[in-house]
Amino acid sequence: MDFHSEKPIYIQIADAICEGILSGSVKEEDRIPSVREYGAQIGVNPNTVMRVYEKLTAEGILYNKRGIGYFVSPGARGIILEVQRRDFVEKEVPQILRRMELLGLDINVFKKQ
Repeated sequence: MDFHSEKPIYIQIADAICEGILSGSVKEEDRIPSVREYGAQIGVNPNTVMRVYEKLTAEGILYNKRGIGYFVSPGARGIILEVQRRDFVEKEVPQILRRMELLGLDINVFKKQ
């Protein structure tokens, strides 16, 4: 976690969990560390971790087995890909295209000859 980043810690934690799922280091149906375990591992308040787990549960990425813990939902990778692709196209691509325009770059410069 980058405690000096402008990005809120809970978003950084959620991104790290999602990145683990996308990379395959965390698989569907894997149990993830408890709120307290994860908070201790990364040095944040367990309430912050709980907020992340609740957010990811609401998004369908995690699910809770009462008394056992949190697990990665079946289909979580697809959900993450869909959301991140949409965010990339809606937020990042327009910024990249605008920057290219300002710098006088043509998109065709990236096509292989």
